[in-house]
Amino acid sequence: MSEHPEEPLAGVKKVGFAFSTTAWLFVRLIGVVYFLAFVSCAPQITALIGEHGLLPASRFLNVLQVDLGDAKLLFAPSVFWFNSTDYFLQTVCWGGAILSLMVVAGILAGPALLCCYLLYLSIVSVGQDFMSFQWDWLLLEAGFLALFLARWNVFDRPFSKGTGTKERGQPPALMIWAARFVIFKLMIMSGLVKLTSGDTTWSSFTALNYHYLTQPLPTPLGWFAGHLPEWFQKISVLAMFFIELIAPLGIFCGRRWRFAAAALIASLQLLIAATGNYTFFNLLTIVLCVPLLDDACVLRFLPARLKSRVQVQENSSTPMPRAKKWIFSAIAVSLLTLSATRMVGLQVPILSSLVSPFGVSNGYGLFAVMTTARNEIIIEGSDDGLSWREYELPYKPGDLRSAPPIVAPFQPRLDWQLWFASLTNYSQEPWFGHLMFRLLSGSDDVLHLFSKVPFREHPPKFVRAKLYKYEFSSLADLFKTGAWWKRTYVSDYFPTASLDGPSS
Repeated sequence: MSEHPEEPLAGVKKVGFAFSTTAWLFVRLIGVVYFLAFVSCAPQITALIGEHGLLPASRFLNVLQVDLGDAKLLFAPSVFWFNSTDYFLQTVCWGGAILSLMVVAGILAGPALLCCYLLYLSIVSVGQDFMSFQWDWLLLEAGFLALFLARWNVFDRPFSKGTGTKERGQPPALMIWAARFVIFKLMIMSGLVKLTSGDTTWSSFTALNYHYLTQPLPTPLGWFAGHLPEWFQKISVLAMFFIELIAPLGIFCGRRWRFAAAALIASLQLLIAATGNYTFFNLLTIVLCVPLLDDACVLRFLPARLKSRVQVQENSSTPMPRAKKWIFSAIAVSLLTLSATRMVGLQVPILSSLVSPFGVSNGYGLFAVMTTARNEIIIEGSDDGLSWREYELPYKPGDLRSAPPIVAPFQPRLDWQLWFASLTNYSQEPWFGHLMFRLLSGSDDVLHLFSKVPFREHPPKFVRAKLYKYEFSSLADLFKTGAWWKRTYVSDYFPTASLDGPSS
């Protein structure tokens, strides 16, 4: 190893199989994602699952109490069993945000990370339809793994002057592989579910002809991508299948292949994020690529100020106590086994029922079947049943002249859930009737989720919802009229209703 300060990375090749800095970075980035998730939930949670929300957590917990009895905590692990008031819901969200910043800062990183996992699990467990997204469960799985890569001392400063990676010690190799297997599982299952769904848009490579229009919340760039020629869309689908099904195999094929897989997966996520608002999902997927790297790679991208303070040592590992090593190895093998069985579709019923509520190993696969037309639910209110005015949410399509938004990593969960509701009947979405009731009763929490409320002074006497087919306008129309969308009436979605009952 060079002893000259002007060559701080002269021996960096010696840590090609070391992962202490990689683990440190992974834990910090998981903290960042937790922060985004908690801060995203905070302004919405009372409207969604609060005492006067669309799907009150307290009511949900009461039902589980009756159905499950003493097994309730095992099947719905949540701190909200002890208190589910609006104030406590907010406290959990903002408390989780503070704890996640402690993880990022390296202050009691391990304990803070454990608290983040437990608090986010608590929210997901009672969030019902509004917290049922795959990235919520992916964050729990990644956050649980990060617990075994985090440091549990008071201050975790990996770049202290005069100390190197030896002081930190190496994370368990099997835990690194357990983390790698999560990104492998995510990508492979995402590709396979498209091929096995029987959807002809995937087998004919035409899925992207519809995707940019029909995805829940496109971005402005997604609007323009929707106008690209069909040959480009087909090539893009082929490239996506390569990255989801072929590139992940590089994870098991050596260091350079592993780096290439990480680069391809991260590139795909950046392109998806540029064309659609998928909350923190794309960032989290990129974070899951970090364990595919090693210290030698990570150190090369550190700022020069930190590079000069890193001592690269050939023997960089601190031996782990044998008992701890065996415990960590057993946990890692268990997680790898759970992931492998989940990926191939094998389930042990008893084990699955015990593990699934905690989100430590999940199945994935977005867009198995491509939606080929975009319908939007437009909610209207009226004082007399004759003159109707529209409510608008801030991010879903409504006003034809409103540009597709850029909102990620924030997730407007009602906007998202209305996209799913448009694919079904309102009777299959029990929260939708609650939404209409809250509008009739003028619930401030729920009205806060809307960007345009035509009845601010008093709630409307009547509400209804109609279904419209939305399409991208042409480039010529955009430049001529400023309209990003065009729409045609499809059908009534929710009948005219009032607090006195349905109206004809």
